[in-house]
Amino acid sequence: MRVKGGIVTRQRRKKWLKLAKGYWGHKSIGFKVAKQQVVKSWTYAFRDRKQVKRNFRKLWIARINAAVRQEGMSYSRFVNGLKKANIEINRKMLSELAIHNLDIFKKIVAEAKKNI
Repeated sequence: MRVKGGIVTRQRRKKWLKLAKGYWGHKSIGFKVAKQQVVKSWTYAFRDRKQVKRNFRKLWIARINAAVRQEGMSYSRFVNGLKKANIEINRKMLSELAIHNLDIFKKIVAEAKKNI
């Protein structure tokens, strides 16, 4: 006796099409293309979870560099001064200080200058 498996096949395909909801054109309609796009989307999501961390670090460094240059220093000399002064503040907090608490940031820059 031949078994077609219609219900199981339909459920499996509906699962993939549900994941492809919101895609444009045939990527949300056709099963084969939708499945390929969902898998590709998962690949992008995995890759970009790592890239978000990189992008934020670049943003923090750019902010710190801009604030430090107003004080007459370069970013690399500032970081070197922090290491020599044994000041361990991460870049996220330094960028927040540079934006919101400029007076405290200036004190940290002065301490870094002193230890170069």
